[in-house]
Amino acid sequence: MRILVINPGGTSTKISVFDDAMEIVKESVIHNQRELEKFRTVVDQMNFRKTQIINTLAEHKIELRSIDAVAGRGGLMKPIAGGTYAVNDAMIQDLENAINGEHASNLGAILAKNIGDENVIPSFVVDPVSVDEFQEISRLSGLTDLPRASWLHSLNHKAVCRKVAEQIGAKYNECNFIVAHLGSGNSVVPHRKGKMIDGSGGRTDGPFSPERGGGLPTYPLLKLCYSGEYTEQEMINKISNVGGMYDYLGTKDMIEIENRVRSGDERATLVFESYVYQVAKEIAMYGASLCGDVDRIIVTGGIAKSKMVVDSLKKRVSYLAPLEVIPGEMEMEALALGALRVLNKLEEAKKYE
Repeated sequence: MRILVINPGGTSTKISVFDDAMEIVKESVIHNQRELEKFRTVVDQMNFRKTQIINTLAEHKIELRSIDAVAGRGGLMKPIAGGTYAVNDAMIQDLENAINGEHASNLGAILAKNIGDENVIPSFVVDPVSVDEFQEISRLSGLTDLPRASWLHSLNHKAVCRKVAEQIGAKYNECNFIVAHLGSGNSVVPHRKGKMIDGSGGRTDGPFSPERGGGLPTYPLLKLCYSGEYTEQEMINKISNVGGMYDYLGTKDMIEIENRVRSGDERATLVFESYVYQVAKEIAMYGASLCGDVDRIIVTGGIAKSKMVVDSLKKRVSYLAPLEVIPGEMEMEALALGALRVLNKLEEAKKYE
């Protein structure tokens, strides 16, 4: 089976072609920012990006008639359970109306369905960011106005869980895992028998990251918001893009930070150790969500490539369960494998309502 995988980003579109589980084409098409600025909304970019996708396939001598299915990155749609979903009109309508906001990932399903329909092949999304499998006790925050919601790295989370489950001779829905996705943003999630029952990260809670503030002290944060020193947008930017390690050290580059630690920089050492400490505390906290029954702790994301981070985490959390490292992200592979599971009748495509 040949799968075309489409993963739109802010200024690029990642494209892969898989023959079964083997990636035979891997390309990242960079879009000119001035070209993108001509479009009023993200959805308006569809034909522009589609043309570049088709041209890229032609450059690699991939004929559209050779494709059996298209898998697109899922966007900001309604909260849904994890799994592979057939792209349908209801999904497209919600993404075109940006019911949960404008984001480049909204184009994933739209491009997949457009190309799929033209070539009479199925189109899918797999474990989109809107996956919400929280147990009800996980939703209460302490204020009825502020329910806790699931906005996590669902696609990579579930992909690494399936991979580790296979490595230990089990199935994802038979295992209990705690997954820490560490990158420019973090998400730490307990997975119980195939469900993401709780989790922290996004831009609301959890450990700070290279650019995000994570969970912040409530009263001081309120005072800062009403101090008159920052506008609402400036506060959002401060928390989301220039917080965390950047606010403390003036850089988001983990390699630079590690080099500063090795050179004896006391400030960098303090911030680095605090980062690892917060991640470890978050992992340990979710041990309680699983009542201590944890098969593996999985560390993934770009920062999982750091031996210094992984070794430091092992010292703090290995008492809870063995630690597995799956560095980087498996997004393209996860999209292809999700479509393949449906095509090979290993699971049934879900319907977006």
